[in-house]
Amino acid sequence: MKMLAIAAATLLALSGAAQAQPKPATAPAAAEKPQYGGALSVANVYYTISPLTFDSADMAWKFNQDTGLVYEQLFVADLSKARRNGGKYPFVSDSFLPPDSLKGELAEKWELKQNPWRLEVQLRKGIQWPAKPGIMAARELVADDVVYSFDRVNKSPKKIPTYWDHVSRIEVTGKHSFTMHFSSYNAEWDYRWGWGYYSAIVPKEVMEAGAKDWKNVSGTGPYALTNYVQGNQMTFTKNPAYWDSETIGGAPYKLPFADTITYRYIKDESTALTALRTGKIDIMEAVRWSAVDELKKSAPKLQWNKIISNNGSYITLRMDQKPFDDVRVRRALNMAINKPEIIKAYYGGNAEMLGFPMHSSWGGYYEPLAEMPESVRELYTFNPTKAKQLLAEAGYPNGFSFKTQTSSASLDNDLLALIAAYLAKVGVKMEIQVMEYSAYLSAMTTKTNAAGYFLQAGLNNPTTSLRKTFVTKQTWNPSQHSDPEFDKKMAEVYAEPDERVRQIKVKLMTREILDKAPHIFLPVPHVYTAWWPWVKNYGGELRAGADRPGPIHARVWIDQEMKKKMGF
Repeated sequence: MKMLAIAAATLLALSGAAQAQPKPATAPAAAEKPQYGGALSVANVYYTISPLTFDSADMAWKFNQDTGLVYEQLFVADLSKARRNGGKYPFVSDSFLPPDSLKGELAEKWELKQNPWRLEVQLRKGIQWPAKPGIMAARELVADDVVYSFDRVNKSPKKIPTYWDHVSRIEVTGKHSFTMHFSSYNAEWDYRWGWGYYSAIVPKEVMEAGAKDWKNVSGTGPYALTNYVQGNQMTFTKNPAYWDSETIGGAPYKLPFADTITYRYIKDESTALTALRTGKIDIMEAVRWSAVDELKKSAPKLQWNKIISNNGSYITLRMDQKPFDDVRVRRALNMAINKPEIIKAYYGGNAEMLGFPMHSSWGGYYEPLAEMPESVRELYTFNPTKAKQLLAEAGYPNGFSFKTQTSSASLDNDLLALIAAYLAKVGVKMEIQVMEYSAYLSAMTTKTNAAGYFLQAGLNNPTTSLRKTFVTKQTWNPSQHSDPEFDKKMAEVYAEPDERVRQIKVKLMTREILDKAPHIFLPVPHVYTAWWPWVKNYGGELRAGADRPGPIHARVWIDQEMKKKMGF
């Protein structure tokens, strides 16, 4: 306890200095007058993975990415504060939006109150659900729709455990107003039901008509889903009755701009890159570092943005099974892998050693590897001699065998072969099992996954990254890490309203979890976003909510004359 107190005091003293300062804002370019019309084609961040479901109650992590042009939420990123507009936010994190980067979407105004804790919300008036022949007549969005949407996911058998335990009830206080009553404060109150993965406001009529059928999808958003070819593309057509506008050059413009938006799904990376190079794709949100140099030569007009991936990269080790119930074995496997060599040889230097479970863009929550305790730094140092020693001490002098599962949608499965070669040198044989994504995901969600499970999973935000990955029985915890004391600390973090105190607690918990080595921690690569210069009102932004690019794409306009002059 004394050492913990000293560590906390040290972090408190350093917290102000350690926070990463935002990069200077980019001066906004001179505003061009938007053009209406044209078609926008996008390969999303996860362009290799087709939609998983169109039913909000399935609580699929990809739901927002696939339906965020149709279904809206209470809150959304204020894109006027993007760096390209002179603001300080890149809007690339999969689900981290600082409070001052938010604005109301369906919510016109809101207030978080204490004694007791509650959220009072006033919805915008006059927002319409469009008519859907055979399903629903056009009608106004009302507070009952919010309550229905929340109750539907909260009662879902697929609900994430503890996710909305802080919500005691929702009370409709008027046609366009409601109060969400909290049993306790939760630091993620706005994320979990406001702009999060499962915050979409959906109409009862559509859900009851058959929520899983894409043809039934209908929302208040800027576009309607008009075509879906599984494994190929989704096409969205503009909603002429959409309510929102965008201010450009001091003048308001009705949204959206493009007539149609197509989301492309392409499993083969080379095919996707060819589509980008030939102008069949206007925006490719995730380009691997290895493709960038060639694209800059063959398509020099492409515009670029570079970030550290929001996905942690690691192999989870089932701590509820031998041999991975022994921390010595888990630490040994980490030391057996030459991580600096992976950065140099596999990623060509385009990777960071420590990017999980905290992302370096999270300011006061992130602690560089150089400032970590020696026992943590040791896990990132190649030391096969000590790895063999630890395996022998744990009773495995001749090593052992285990299986690692991965998805066929992953572009980095060849990395696993490299890792297997490193492990073989200390006597450990790793069998690699490649699975179709649906079966791969099901293995984790049903907790039937193998002893090893290769993940490149979104970090989300500082508190969610720890909660979903390491709290007992959480869905995205394939290592089956379970520690009542850690769970208690996580609950205390969520109950803490003071962000500075939360940052200190999160740093200490991060040190603790890294030291336990529940995963083989791998370097986190740099990724790039590319777009053609005819794509306007865009600067590489990826998310306006939790994995939700829809509001960004709705604000993009196409300079059709430029596109023609460039031969596309």
